[in-house]
Amino acid sequence: MSYIWGKNSVNEAIKAKRVNELLISDKTYISIAKKERLRYTLVTKKELDKIAGGNHQGIVAEVFEYETYDLEDIIRDHDGLIVMLDGLEDPRNLGAMIRTADCAAVDGIIYRKDRSVHVTPTVAKVASGALEYVKIVEVTNLVETVKRLKERGYWIVGTDGSAEIDYTSLDYDMNTVIIIGSEGKGISRLLLKECDYVVKMPLLGHVNSLNASVACGIMLYEVLEKRSNR
Repeated sequence: MSYIWGKNSVNEAIKAKRVNELLISDKTYISIAKKERLRYTLVTKKELDKIAGGNHQGIVAEVFEYETYDLEDIIRDHDGLIVMLDGLEDPRNLGAMIRTADCAAVDGIIYRKDRSVHVTPTVAKVASGALEYVKIVEVTNLVETVKRLKERGYWIVGTDGSAEIDYTSLDYDMNTVIIIGSEGKGISRLLLKECDYVVKMPLLGHVNSLNASVACGIMLYEVLEKRSNR
């Protein structure tokens, strides 16, 4: 069991039948708990603050662990769109990516079981309910996973500031995996070697990189725009 908090996150977890018990300081949730036949406990705001650090909107849910998926669960025959994360460490970035991935109808997000951020209460809060709809796949080796995806007809697009190809130059008219690197190191050398394309986004100011979740959002909506203009 673990905790999540915030109205959107808790509401979607209730819909997904993942809630074991509600801890409520906002009494408006009592009617929802009764309607869904959920156990609930009335507590003080201070008690919720101890669990959630004050950003809970009056509701905390004890939930069953989030289910991860197998790679086969997210593979499609055509118009596939997968996000792969290499060494991401910031839970807020992961949460933001999950939220964007749901909005962009991404088939799934892949990351490593080790040396990577995992689903946490902070991830769930930032994802604002999208965690219940985006399939997460944990793997032991990203390079081997990329090779398997290539065998299934996917083209691999990495993002790197040193690339020569602009991200808008591809038509994305293929099963596509978008790889986003870690906040500090980017995509590993071995994984970059497996990419079919490595693209960059223009940086016209003074900093030398985009936030990982922002870069992910830009890439996903570029794919959607190109596919909608076929």
